Amino acid sequence: MMNAVIIDDEPNNIELLTNLITRFVPQIELAGQATGVAEGFALLTEKKPALVFLDVEMQDGTGFDLLKLVPQIPLKVIFITAHEQYALHAFHYSAIDYLLKPVSPSELLNAVRKAEQSVSNDELKMQINALLSNVHDSEGRNKKIVLKTQERVYVTNSDEIVRLESEGNYTTVYLTNGNKVLVSKLLKEFEETLKDQHHFFRTHQSHIVNLDYFFCYEKSESSVILKDKSNVPLAVRKKEQLFKILNLE
Repeated sequence: MMNAVIIDDEPNNIELLTNLITRFVPQIELAGQATGVAEGFALLTEKKPALVFLDVEMQDGTGFDLLKLVPQIPLKVIFITAHEQYALHAFHYSAIDYLLKPVSPSELLNAVRKAEQSVSNDELKMQINALLSNVHDSEGRNKKIVLKTQERVYVTNSDEIVRLESEGNYTTVYLTNGNKVLVSKLLKEFEETLKDQHHFFRTHQSHIVNLDYFFCYEKSESSVILKDKSNVPLAVRKKEQLFKILNLE
């Protein structure tokens, strides 16, 4: 059994989630509920649950505010949100899952399964810290991004990514320090995560580049040369768009 609590300022949402957990996730034992940051802090301090279902926006603050108050309590978090697009981007960058209201049984089961199989407290703490940094700097150009491999968890700044290359169901991320990180994640997922960072550009079905590291366009090969001397193909249909962005027309 996994001990859990729900923190949400909408009683209807608490009732719905409680019913879903009771019906579909019997391995979770609910130990309590709270309706805000202050009440949630008291609940977490008293119960010390293994898992918390945490609303993003509440009357007296955010779920992120609450996490800052309890860094010493080891817990797994499943965030719940109705909208807050900036927060969704922060989740993507930090490799943290969330549930959209109204919560469906299938999404709930998937989130709980991931929580049960999830990583050590140290790894989760790294992801939470990255999340809090991105939420705090929600309008910033440079974000903390979590890259997870089978052996390691990397936290890097988005401006330290030179380019990304598809490797089937994996993506290789090339960093400014010369390191390469192979991540079990599709290039399309990275494209979605980085879409608010307009200096990232998909040159080809298998490549995304950071235009801050653009060096030149190679006419003979129809490719882009980056400052690290890498040669990346440029699809014909992408040429006009790239030239417009770089004012090369």
